[in-house]
Amino acid sequence: MEKIGLIAGNRKFPFLFCEAAKKNGLFIVAVAVKGETSAGLRKLVDKFYWLHLGEFQRIFEIFKSEGITSAVMAGQISPRRLFSKEINKNEELRSLLSGIKDKRADTIFGAIAQELKKRGVELLDSTIFLKDYMPAKGVLGACQPDAEVWEDIRFGLGLAKAVAGLDIGQTVAVKSKAIVAVEALEGTDNLIYRAGRITRQGGVAIIKVSKPAQDMRFDLPVVGLNTLKCLIKAGAKCLAIEADKTLFIDREKAVALADRHGISIVAI
Repeated sequence: MEKIGLIAGNRKFPFLFCEAAKKNGLFIVAVAVKGETSAGLRKLVDKFYWLHLGEFQRIFEIFKSEGITSAVMAGQISPRRLFSKEINKNEELRSLLSGIKDKRADTIFGAIAQELKKRGVELLDSTIFLKDYMPAKGVLGACQPDAEVWEDIRFGLGLAKAVAGLDIGQTVAVKSKAIVAVEALEGTDNLIYRAGRITRQGGVAIIKVSKPAQDMRFDLPVVGLNTLKCLIKAGAKCLAIEADKTLFIDREKAVALADRHGISIVAI
């Protein structure tokens, strides 16, 4: 069987990748990050290695020993861990981060991709087996956005793209053509909660996009059932995502939940 490496982060993305890779007959060697990756992933892979974030350099050693020449990154590592003690204590990781021009996602992941390439490992498109999870244009549920929400979507789309182009975040919250909140290191879920607290009476539209020059190997926009639960708690009216470039996990359940709560979901 052909081998493939997996650098697994949190949530369900790594599980989807493993299920799809297995259907394609691949032997999966997974490197999981303690404090991020679910232990349940072990059941879906052929080889499983735990490591602390501070043991980052072991990824290269593991892939070399396993004969891995192609790998995928799936799932996020919490950006807040950039400021943790485990980073400061690890000389090699600290050296990698200090050698790059800034700490934006593309810069960090790009440096890791370059380091992997130096070691003979090619980082692949993370959606290589998951194109069916990326919705095409259209309203995804039964709940149609009203005229005011469509105005907010159109207003927020260009702004979200501009923010994503600066690699600040990929999501903005809009209400009545006012920018309520912009995503940064806190992530989409916390952005949604923050927008809900600011607007109080709800009604906010959440617009999530890819970067203008999105690298499909990493930091792909992802939404799912948990995103919808956040929207409900925040009293949001709409989730707009970029068609063909956003991974939608648990789509059927998420859309059904959105319909029950009067939340529109649009791929634009």
